[in-house]
Amino acid sequence: MSEQETSTTSGPMEDGPTVEGLPPAAEIREALKEVIDPEIGINIVDLGLIYQILPKSDKTVDVNMTLTSPGCPMGPEITSAVWMTVKRMTGVEECDVKLIWKPRWDPSEHASEEAKAYLGIW
Repeated sequence: MSEQETSTTSGPMEDGPTVEGLPPAAEIREALKEVIDPEIGINIVDLGLIYQILPKSDKTVDVNMTLTSPGCPMGPEITSAVWMTVKRMTGVEECDVKLIWKPRWDPSEHASEEAKAYLGIW
């Protein structure tokens, strides 16, 4: 697993194109719903922590994600769970998890409607 904690990006991010032999980004995103933020109790996809999924022709999948805060004590556990979830998918030989800090995670913008309701964000 590789993590780049200094990565930044701005604006909306689209998932990468479908690559033959790898699961499509939507399927990977669905699988990542298994990863639960242990402090909040909601999956990281619904929290909006997964910014971008990029399947690549070398059978690698890059996952650009963030955490609820740069100092999140569960960060290593969450990023490891992302790596393991993607690596066990058919056709994936490697997963590169990159932490992205811009845009900063904002649950009122990034979380699903269900997660916002659970968090009390109206």
